[in-house]
Amino acid sequence: MHVTIVACAQQMKTGLHAMNNAILDLYEQAAQWLWKDELRTLSAPRRSVIASVRVLVVLARQLLGGQLNLRAMSLVYTTLLSVVPLLAVSFSVLKGFGVHNQLEPVLLNFLAPLGAKGVEVSNNIIGFVENVKVGVLGSLGLVFLLYTVVSLTQKVESSFNFVWQVERLRALAQRFSSYLTVILVGPVLMFTALGVTATVMNTSLVQYLISVKPLGEVIVLGSRLIPYLLVIAAFTFIYMFIPNTRVKLLPAVVGGVVAGVLWQTSGWAFAAFVATSTNYAAIYSGFAILILLLIWLYLSWMILLLGAQVAFYVQHPQYVTREPVRFDLSNRLRERLALQLMFMVADHHLNGREPWTLDAFAQHLGLPMQPVNQVLRLMMDTGFVAETNDEPPAYLPRRDIETIALADLLDVVRSAGESRLLTVKSLPHQDQVEDAMESVRRAVQQQLGARTLRDLVVQETAVT
Repeated sequence: MHVTIVACAQQMKTGLHAMNNAILDLYEQAAQWLWKDELRTLSAPRRSVIASVRVLVVLARQLLGGQLNLRAMSLVYTTLLSVVPLLAVSFSVLKGFGVHNQLEPVLLNFLAPLGAKGVEVSNNIIGFVENVKVGVLGSLGLVFLLYTVVSLTQKVESSFNFVWQVERLRALAQRFSSYLTVILVGPVLMFTALGVTATVMNTSLVQYLISVKPLGEVIVLGSRLIPYLLVIAAFTFIYMFIPNTRVKLLPAVVGGVVAGVLWQTSGWAFAAFVATSTNYAAIYSGFAILILLLIWLYLSWMILLLGAQVAFYVQHPQYVTREPVRFDLSNRLRERLALQLMFMVADHHLNGREPWTLDAFAQHLGLPMQPVNQVLRLMMDTGFVAETNDEPPAYLPRRDIETIALADLLDVVRSAGESRLLTVKSLPHQDQVEDAMESVRRAVQQQLGARTLRDLVVQETAVT
């Protein structure tokens, strides 16, 4: 009996091992089919299919990585804190234009997937907004109100910057001006578009055209597509404006279309889920509506971030790779990149050309912005480069280029990352190691001598 059980267990183990090997082989074959060919060598139909599947695979990898999930959940928390102040500011602006009554239908449309619960949530939020009297808050209360609204937009920008691999937020003054422009002008433009659309649809000419078949059916179908187009246009505008980098129109439109379709589709699916989720009401009682609202907010932010990720991959297809792209700079590459950037800054400064920006650096060097920005930050922190207040900011020498010795520049780059608790002096003293490192230092000094950054630029000019 015991021998039989052992034999069965061994056979089961062998079968599982064979199944595991078969799954791995199938995975490897699929990966080879997906990644082995260069896209430019494929026909147009196959190239479109392969590129789309690759983007889906990379998006799935991003989701499994967890960073987008964490940022979506963080935005849910910030939204709960900021939704009433945000709508209060928008309500006050729209009231000045006499269209504040349209705020509630838009909120109802956003919360429509919650079903009857959405109407209750919308009424409560509108009630809170109407109780917020912006005119009687006082200067301090108004400042805190605007700060709460701006903090939400800043959180959104930070999440979008993560997607676009940008480490730097906008300057504080520009942050307030840009964010408030969107918050104050955006609702007016949106409701103006809705009003113009409704006015055009009610004109006698359009009504007459609707009565003419089959043209009328086309117009009615087009009118039903207008909400989708407005959502796509809103997402496209967000993708172009919010990230602190230049986003091209085509990638933003592609991301907007993907996010818009996903958002509408998920709205229908979530509405069906809410209609059949009677168990939630039984378990959570009065908290069920809050749970459903949190889930819908999370899905909405997740879709918005996924659309931004799609736009990023469309603009930077070199990131769509089988393995995740990492930007751990080697010491040699960091030294080379620092010297290259300093040369470019000094060359334009000495010859009176327009200063370089981060985007211009990345495009000229053919590198992602993240490693370029890392080295630029190092050059700024060590006093070699200064950043202008322009938008986007440009970079100029902070010191006279005749006083920047190449040996000192390389020494600063080599010592980057050292701190009070982790320096060369904190390592045990070893004579042989000290002699070897001193030989390296003397060799650098001997070869570079007193050469400065200006000598490097003048030498290049003389050669050309």
